[in-house]
Amino acid sequence: MDLSNTRRERRLTGVPSSIGEPIGSKAVAAYLDDPDRGLVVVERDGRVALCSPRARLLLAIEADREVVGRHLRRVLADLGRAWREARGLVRTRPRGALRRGGATVVTAPDGLVACAVRTLPGAGWAVTVEERRPAAAVEGHRDPVTGLEDRAAFRTRLAEALSRPDAQVAVLAIGLDRFRPVNDTLGHAIGDGVLRMAAGRLHTTLRRQDGLARLGGDAFAVMQDGAGEAPDAEPLADRIVDLVGRAYVIEGHLVNIGASVGVALSSGAGGDADTLLKHADLALDRAKRDGRATARFFETGMDACSQARRALEIDLRRALVLDQFELVYQPQMDLDSDRLVGCEALIRWHHPTRGTVSPAEFIPLAEEIGLIVPIGEWVLRTACREAARWPGDVTVAVNLSPAQFRSPALVGAVASALAAAGLAPGRLELEITEGLLLQESQANIDTLNALRALGPRIAMDDFGTGYASLSSLRAFPFDRIKIDRSFVSGPKAERDAMAVVRAIASLGATYGMTTIAEGVETPEQMRDIRSEGCTAVQGYHIGRPMPAAAIARLFADQADTAARSFDPQHSEPRR
Repeated sequence: MDLSNTRRERRLTGVPSSIGEPIGSKAVAAYLDDPDRGLVVVERDGRVALCSPRARLLLAIEADREVVGRHLRRVLADLGRAWREARGLVRTRPRGALRRGGATVVTAPDGLVACAVRTLPGAGWAVTVEERRPAAAVEGHRDPVTGLEDRAAFRTRLAEALSRPDAQVAVLAIGLDRFRPVNDTLGHAIGDGVLRMAAGRLHTTLRRQDGLARLGGDAFAVMQDGAGEAPDAEPLADRIVDLVGRAYVIEGHLVNIGASVGVALSSGAGGDADTLLKHADLALDRAKRDGRATARFFETGMDACSQARRALEIDLRRALVLDQFELVYQPQMDLDSDRLVGCEALIRWHHPTRGTVSPAEFIPLAEEIGLIVPIGEWVLRTACREAARWPGDVTVAVNLSPAQFRSPALVGAVASALAAAGLAPGRLELEITEGLLLQESQANIDTLNALRALGPRIAMDDFGTGYASLSSLRAFPFDRIKIDRSFVSGPKAERDAMAVVRAIASLGATYGMTTIAEGVETPEQMRDIRSEGCTAVQGYHIGRPMPAAAIARLFADQADTAARSFDPQHSEPRR
């Protein structure tokens, strides 16, 4: 806001809901700690002297955007369409007196926000900011978290736009990538903050005639009026992917999500709002399956793909009940003794008509529809039961999915699986993917400690793919580090990759952790890995994944061979 003492009236940006009495220093201090109301202190010349964290959140001001020292008019102008539309609602008169000039509440980029302007004795002005839940939200027309239109209101707006004879409309369905872990690890308050800030960013991309709604969960939708062809909508879709995908800082937490966008054009929907929304959703689904953080336009045939995916989902829900899953086991070799010392349990789905369904196809689907936890518990129970039949020094490794790790039932499920199988806890190894440690939260450490108390070994899986930090290894004493196969069998498995392997092996030795390299497929790779100091290997060169009966025979044969080759006159087996 331009609050300078000028002789001429100026148009300003901002909307005070009321003009109160002067606010004192104690009240200013109280506002700084107020969880519901924000405070912006403005000098006499209109420059911002202070902006509280709550005011930043309510006004959707990015954490890395400099505010103090800037003119309030420029700060608010950066916030996008909603504040631009409020120009002229507040005016200054000579000597800095304020008067109201129109509406008292304005939709800020992340919801309905009321501002009140009060004088600071001898200092300038204090602008207090407060979120106001709109009455329309109670009536079901607005989303209570963001203040945006809800699905019903958006559909009505879309239908009205499509009813025009010259309708040229694009619908952009927007999904926030990796949003669920934010709620699970940081709580719903932080999750709601992300939603509000994402809504604010979306607002800044739109024009006056466009529409924006939150459809529920992490789903938003944009109606771009006047976009009848792909070239009209593509720049907006790309801006949304870029802007919404940038990092968020909320209450001291750095949050990284992304955005996937599906676009449908009215020319391909026959002027029907429901069909256009459906097409945008289908395109969004394709964008997510193509790797996320991208935009896709609806194409003929996507509906058929969606139906096929729905059929696969139905079959997957039945697979557990119909006992269609099987575990296979890939052996692991200790490089000091050259003996097989354990194996990793890998799930397979044998469908009666589809044949063997690749884990790469059904595991992401299971995660998406919430089946990964019960499937993971089945893997735990089965692996423990089958490993109990093997020689007593053989271990079995089971991978825990991120959703399973965050489940409050995890520790009980592990304890139950061990007890039911009668398996010694030390023979079970739980693999925690490195990406889980992106958030080094106390909750993660508490879960790891609770698992450790049960007795199984804990391994960090896929180490080296770029997420975990050295502080993660210091925060929890893992038993083993699994080196990702990309450093062993990928196209860069040469000098630079071997340097990484050497560094990880040295790191493991420093922290008292064993290391195992995945993806060893040739004698040359085996030689290189051995020379770099790894303690164990896994891969096709050692053995392919095999059924439980086959791995049991392999371990039994190894035990028999060791027994026959043992010379009583020596203290170790022959080689």
